[in-house]
Amino acid sequence: MTEIVSHLANNLPRRRFDAVIVGAGGSGMRCSLQLAQAGYSVAVLSKVFPTRSHTVAAQGGIGAALGNMSEDSWYWHMFDTVKGSDYLGDQDAIEFMCREAPKVVYELEHFGMPFDRNPDGTIYQRPFGGHTANFGEKPVQRACAAADRTGHALLHTLYQRNVQSRTQFFVEWMALDLIRDAQGAVVGVVALEMETGEVMLLQSKVTVLATGGAGRIWQASTNAFINTGDGMGMAARAGIPLEDMEFWQFHPTGVAGAGVLITEGVRGEGGILLNKHGERFMERYAPTLKDLAPRDFVSRSMDQEIKEGRGCGEHGDHVLLKLDHLGAETIMKRLPSIREIAIKFANVDPIKDPIPVVPTIHYQMGGIPTNYHGQVVVPKGGNPNTVVAGLYAIGECACVSVHGANRLGTNSLLDLLVFGRAAGNHIVSSKLNAEEFRDLPADSGDASLARLARLEGSSSGENIQDVANDLRKTMQAHCGVFRTEDLLSEGVSKIAEIDERARSIHLKDKSKVFNTARVEALELDNLMETAKATMVSAEARKESRGAHAHRDYPTRDDTHWMRHSLWYAEGSRLDYKPVVLKPMTVETFVPKARTF
Repeated sequence: MTEIVSHLANNLPRRRFDAVIVGAGGSGMRCSLQLAQAGYSVAVLSKVFPTRSHTVAAQGGIGAALGNMSEDSWYWHMFDTVKGSDYLGDQDAIEFMCREAPKVVYELEHFGMPFDRNPDGTIYQRPFGGHTANFGEKPVQRACAAADRTGHALLHTLYQRNVQSRTQFFVEWMALDLIRDAQGAVVGVVALEMETGEVMLLQSKVTVLATGGAGRIWQASTNAFINTGDGMGMAARAGIPLEDMEFWQFHPTGVAGAGVLITEGVRGEGGILLNKHGERFMERYAPTLKDLAPRDFVSRSMDQEIKEGRGCGEHGDHVLLKLDHLGAETIMKRLPSIREIAIKFANVDPIKDPIPVVPTIHYQMGGIPTNYHGQVVVPKGGNPNTVVAGLYAIGECACVSVHGANRLGTNSLLDLLVFGRAAGNHIVSSKLNAEEFRDLPADSGDASLARLARLEGSSSGENIQDVANDLRKTMQAHCGVFRTEDLLSEGVSKIAEIDERARSIHLKDKSKVFNTARVEALELDNLMETAKATMVSAEARKESRGAHAHRDYPTRDDTHWMRHSLWYAEGSRLDYKPVVLKPMTVETFVPKARTF
């Protein structure tokens, strides 16, 4: 069997590009634009049409200290981000991102992005959770928005620019595995064309992972069905560790029962959260920032209200988001999509009635470890950040780490733009044109073909959906908003059992053409790696920090746990590396208790 697979791999069709980018969301297209404009041959792989990437669902805005509404500074933005991260973010990368923020927003404006405007023509900015003036003194308006469709406008703007720059898109293609040579350099990817079922080797001088998050390892998620952790799975199988995977953000406001996102921009425009007594309960938890405290804090406050019996509805399982007091005009102008979502998914018109909301999984703070140039880094020879040649990761699948233990709203779109652009610039400055292609190893594609052969050769075994659903139920039950020692250790053994079942998937339909079951089986491999990394890392972290709220260890422990976790697929083992506390040019923000 092994000989047959190897023979097939040697005969796989091959194509060459200067750069292969996996994923056509905000970060992938911002990077590809930079490379295509510099004259490189670029292939962008995407499971869906580029403008259907999950970035399209981002509603609220892009955080940048433009100061259009009142005085603002990148330094205050940096403070908010470090504090928001519960001091686990790397302060050099955070400084870099906050300094670059105005630049990438103005660049987008010049690309034609239709931002909302103030009467004087400047970009309108709305308040957002955790964003303050003068180091926490009062809320500040920092989110640059295009109504409540910011991600949609961003994707269309970048796609049009890429078409103009002749970027080559491989639409409905899925990357299966990274190809590494004997020196450990990444020399391309193995890819599957979903339409035909054909496998191809894409050789490249540089490979960029921009595959987004993996919110689909949970039952209740704001994420698209395509968010299956493909980048994390590929990296883990190639021997690259995953960083800080225990930190997942629960967005405070997903539509109860549906999971669809209601942007924080609603609260930015003046929306408020109420319990069943009609009380604005956030005033008790966060007297200064109230409903605009950081997300981990608001989610836990909501969860507590529900658990203490002040939830709304027949089952007392949600709270209400009230925005009717904003008036029909403001809602129609600033939040038109939110009204549509509320009518469609909650059967309420927010102009008249409040929306039922509940904390829902939203964003992964962890991912593939990188530096602020987007280069993937791993511990080697005593250096915790040794560069992996030929490999970059950007966007949600990467851990720079600018988000630490909790991401501030609007910093996700900012992350996409800043590090997509930074990776593009770094690749251009490394003068790829002058470099030769590294040789593909003789066994390129063997591992991927063996995975496919396993599915093709199955005559009995587990149903894909049954395994995937059990995975989601387990994650939801054992790794939710609040975690305990017992829940997590039980979760680790349950995930290990599900992992065993995932190895014996039976594929009834063996056809090649647009076989979605085959794609789902391949995605399940990636979901499994991400779920194992999350559960094992969470079980090991004996403290509460940011989104990781541990009932048995309720306080933050900077003495033992001010460090990034690294999970390796081989042996499901953990290692750790230090947090970068020294910024590029300013003084360190020393860890303090978070109050709002």
